[in-house]
Amino acid sequence: MIRDFRPDDAPAVNAIALAGFRQYQGHYDDGAAFLRDVGAMSALAHTSEIIVALAEGRIAGAVGYVGPDRPKPAQFDPSWAIIRMLVVDPAARGRGLGGALTRECIRRAERDRAAVIALHTSPFMTVALEMYLQLGFEPHQEGPPVRGAPTKVYVKRLAVSAT
Repeated sequence: MIRDFRPDDAPAVNAIALAGFRQYQGHYDDGAAFLRDVGAMSALAHTSEIIVALAEGRIAGAVGYVGPDRPKPAQFDPSWAIIRMLVVDPAARGRGLGGALTRECIRRAERDRAAVIALHTSPFMTVALEMYLQLGFEPHQEGPPVRGAPTKVYVKRLAVSAT
């Protein structure tokens, strides 16, 4: 089940972000600072729509969605919708939750009549990258490093209705 984030979801979302991103800590110049950043994922609720995925009655994944013409990092065109910090609890991986969360972001971008939805990821996040490519995202440009780790921006063009 996919639903919108509620304030009381913050501890679970932050814990899942830590669990999900901990495996990448060694790829960053300052792994401890990286984990502090991701461990505050619920703060994205101030600038984005956080969407959560439930499995067996508990939060098992989350993602931030930022609509077009909303504040976003400089590597993204302001008119684009973007996906931020997709994470799935390692214990719940392999069930399609990452794909479901990504498709929900695409659905919201279409709802918001965005011509493009974008994200950035790092080359060592191979499972996520493969999923994004299968869902139609294409490499767009190199992104700025995040705490020393390389990133690339990926985009998916959307059919925009004239109505």
